[in-house]
Amino acid sequence: MQMNAIIWPDGYTPGFTDNFCSNEVIVAGLSAAEVWPQLSVPARWPAYYANSANIRFHDGKGPVLENGVRFYFETFGFPVESQCTEYVAPTSGQPGRVAWHGWTGEGDSRLDVIHAWLVEDLDGKRVRILTQESQKGKPAVELHNTKPNPMINGHQDWLDGLVAASRKVKQA
Repeated sequence: MQMNAIIWPDGYTPGFTDNFCSNEVIVAGLSAAEVWPQLSVPARWPAYYANSANIRFHDGKGPVLENGVRFYFETFGFPVESQCTEYVAPTSGQPGRVAWHGWTGEGDSRLDVIHAWLVEDLDGKRVRILTQESQKGKPAVELHNTKPNPMINGHQDWLDGLVAASRKVKQA
């Protein structure tokens, strides 16, 4: 079985940006359809990912992400304005995909990121959740040079929390 990959917009191809992180889990007993509601509704994030807060949508949109929708949240100490650049809910045989362009700061403190997620069913009643982030700007260089990389650790917490929240909903 061939696994799917993140689709990167121009200017954010990993290896050509200032920082990149990739985290992935494959777990048994969950499906993409069971995970998707915990990811696609940002208001649910703080319940399972402590590094997200103060989520709000712009222009009367929400609570579910969709292509083009603007939203705001705080993470890693940054106030992040965001716009959803890809949104495809999972269906039978097709992975779920969601990505957003996030930005914060100005001038030398400007940080631009594409944060993308892929949620796909695998054989044996398993689900694969891949999250990757490609970053540009001086803060991204600083994050890249910090060891351990706080983005890798933070996104692993997000993945672990997403799986735990999805299992909890499934058992309810």
